[in-house]
Amino acid sequence: MNRRGFVILGAAAALSPGLARAQFLPKTLIDRAIEARSAGDIAKDNEIVLKVNKIMADVGSASASTEIYEQRLLITGLFSDKPTYDKFEKAVRGVKGVKTLYWHATYMSEADQETEKKKGAMIGWAAGLEMTTKAQGRIVGTKNVADVNYRIAGDAFGNLYLLGLARSADEKKLALARVKDGDGVKKVVDYVVVRPK
Repeated sequence: MNRRGFVILGAAAALSPGLARAQFLPKTLIDRAIEARSAGDIAKDNEIVLKVNKIMADVGSASASTEIYEQRLLITGLFSDKPTYDKFEKAVRGVKGVKTLYWHATYMSEADQETEKKKGAMIGWAAGLEMTTKAQGRIVGTKNVADVNYRIAGDAFGNLYLLGLARSADEKKLALARVKDGDGVKKVVDYVVVRPK
């Protein structure tokens, strides 16, 4: 990893220990160096994510997760405190440089969460993270899919979100199918742009 990668990783950890999610893992930073986009574009994404992570630290919550591609920001999460949720949403919507915001963070009281779990409508944050990790593994091993150009997020309801860039309609279709092909996946939300080389 180059010095800049360590600086980004260190800054993320300093701003919000434990909040700098998967987008700052060393492997991911290395992957970003071989993506189908410019270093300047990647730097813009990293700046936005650092701002959002700082907002999470400022509101005192680790209830949200971020994924980003070409300044298209995807937010997922589950908040049980309404004032924190409102403060977080307002601050994120004010972040400069975001071209498109895909807002999938939710407020739900702890009592309502328990009710949803009992009904089977909710799998929980940990199970959602596990589902996301497995989906990432499936897409990495898929022939004819440039996995470095995709981001995957999940939520506590069994939904997965695919964000990124496909080099063809066939690649997009294959990527979506691989993400969906997992136990317990209820729905895959498509935020993939097709841009042939």
